[in-house]
Amino acid sequence: MLTPNNSGHSLIDWTHCETVLLDMDGTFLDLAFDNYFWRELVPVRIAHKLGVSAEEASDVLFSQFAAKEGSLDWYCLEYWSESLDLDLVSLKQSIRHKVGYLPETRRFLQTVKDSHRRLILVTNAHQDTLRVKMSAVDFDGYFDELVTSHQFGYAKEHDEFWPALQDHLQFDPASSLFVDDSLPVLAAATRYGIDQVVAIRRPDTGLPEREIEQHQSVFSLDDLLAGIEEPGSRK
Repeated sequence: MLTPNNSGHSLIDWTHCETVLLDMDGTFLDLAFDNYFWRELVPVRIAHKLGVSAEEASDVLFSQFAAKEGSLDWYCLEYWSESLDLDLVSLKQSIRHKVGYLPETRRFLQTVKDSHRRLILVTNAHQDTLRVKMSAVDFDGYFDELVTSHQFGYAKEHDEFWPALQDHLQFDPASSLFVDDSLPVLAAATRYGIDQVVAIRRPDTGLPEREIEQHQSVFSLDDLLAGIEEPGSRK
């Protein structure tokens, strides 16, 4: 397991890293927003709509969520807005002030950008969610491209996603770094042959740090910066 160190040794082999593929929620944005939205706010709205308790609404919702987990529908605001008869885009917009960066992530984004490596956002989030997040936190300027799995018809945890992504981006898996908080997604990236794959151990600042055995992991993106060139040194 990768752990932060103070020795100055690199946790990433930056000399063989041309492309950085970065997840959004739970990787550089705090997953607390999404957990609050789906686990607290939506159940309360459903409970009010149906005239049941929040606990009863949660039981029903989480059963529906579990049935779709890992599929594109699971991440699709259009699907859940129709299924639940709620305007989820407007509901997310109403709490967009809760969207925020994870600690020590902006320095990573700026440093990678300044190193002239290709920095790509690769998210399962629906396009409407992406727009809400960007309206709250102006992060798109860090990235060369923003990609959602909805463009390809497969979620990132599916093996079919990765060749579609490579065909779209024309990146070399052997010289790429991919960071995500989802263990199934990281497993799929590893199977595809992404050279360096790293998990985030604390995607939600309101929850404890996780123990991760399946993949190399760090507390935050900042722990990956040792060994990268100084800004502007790589042309």
